[in-house]
Amino acid sequence: MPPTAPRTAALFVTCLVDLVDPDVGEAAVALLREAGVRVEVPGRQVCCGQPAFNAGHPDEARAVARGLLDAFEGHEAVVAPSGSCAGMVRRWFPELFDGTRDAGRARSLAARTHELTGFLVDALGADGPGGRWEGTVTYHDSCHGLRELGVGAQGRRLLASVEGLSLVEMARPDACCGFGGTFSLKLPDVAVAMADDKLEQAAATGTDAIVGGDLGCLVHLAGRAARTGRRQRVLHVATLLAEARGLLPRRAAAGRSG
Repeated sequence: MPPTAPRTAALFVTCLVDLVDPDVGEAAVALLREAGVRVEVPGRQVCCGQPAFNAGHPDEARAVARGLLDAFEGHEAVVAPSGSCAGMVRRWFPELFDGTRDAGRARSLAARTHELTGFLVDALGADGPGGRWEGTVTYHDSCHGLRELGVGAQGRRLLASVEGLSLVEMARPDACCGFGGTFSLKLPDVAVAMADDKLEQAAATGTDAIVGGDLGCLVHLAGRAARTGRRQRVLHVATLLAEARGLLPRRAAAGRSG
């Protein structure tokens, strides 16, 4: 670990991890601890306000997001297993709170917030947890993680440390899966078509699993895969890395997102 690397971090669990697949949060904590970081999970944390913000309701978004400012006050670093939620805080909180009494706190939290794989590689200098995971995977780049935070190569670097694992890139790994939060609610037919395109790309690789760093994307893809009878497993990169190290039991069920 570099001398200037954070020694402590607060886990920003995110709504989807909390409500849909808590194993991703458990995996994130285990990976951070193995990397030498003391992890805290503040109980007061809430939604980052992204759904309201994306729907064009900044006042409502601020009212929710202010709770996140309170929850993570004073923590050395904040780490989220989500490029979308980390991107909301890091990229949009300064703008959301600009001109308010919380502008300084918003800028401070934005500067201290990281996506999980980016934190492990860029802040901690980790090459990967190692371990063993027999199988082949293809990697999905989430839009917010890639375009707002520059996260993509980091997850691949961590996977490269795992023995027995082979990564096969799909034709367009950076193509959107169609979830996009409220986008999939407003334009469900388009979202389904985009998911099907992504799943077809993944199937063409002949791999066992689709791996990514954003649970929203993965839930969307896993749901569509289940409806169309596809057998590729869909899982979060943190889950795979924790399984490889024996920190979580490997789940064999197809279509699971975690």
